[in-house]
Amino acid sequence: MKIVGVDASPYGPGKTAAAVQAVLAGAASHGATTELIRHDHPDVVARIAEADAVVLGSPTYRATHTAALRMLLERIDRKAGAEPLAATPVAIVMTGASGEHFLGTRDLAGTMSGFFGTQLLSPDLYFHGADFDAGGQPGDRAAELCALHGAALAELAGAVGGSTALKALRPLV
Repeated sequence: MKIVGVDASPYGPGKTAAAVQAVLAGAASHGATTELIRHDHPDVVARIAEADAVVLGSPTYRATHTAALRMLLERIDRKAGAEPLAATPVAIVMTGASGEHFLGTRDLAGTMSGFFGTQLLSPDLYFHGADFDAGGQPGDRAAELCALHGAALAELAGAVGGSTALKALRPLV
């Protein structure tokens, strides 16, 4: 099982990448092969298409995900028969300056489930500055949540991979 994590921070690896990496570590502890990739990597769309599950990580700006992630999603095909994300399990990890922006994950969740037809792992993860240690790594509570979400994503990917019906689901629009 291959799980790809995407860091969509426009400023390079930071707290968002650390949180996505922690989710990937939780998935790896359940036997998944994982990879963290930047949104601007030349092969990012191909790597996402090859994955059994995806972790999308983004800072929160103006109560939603970054323009960098939006631009990446625009590059992913949705034509019938060429829907690399359809039925793919997806976990959402977002970071922000304060706890008040936690609902920013919902915009991305709606896009992923409705537009791309993914199988979302719920609940989404949202972390703010207090959730990280001085080195920018997820603190105890955040690290536990990341590990649990990674393990759950691996289990969800296994369930979807073993289900004819779940694999057959596609966006309705």
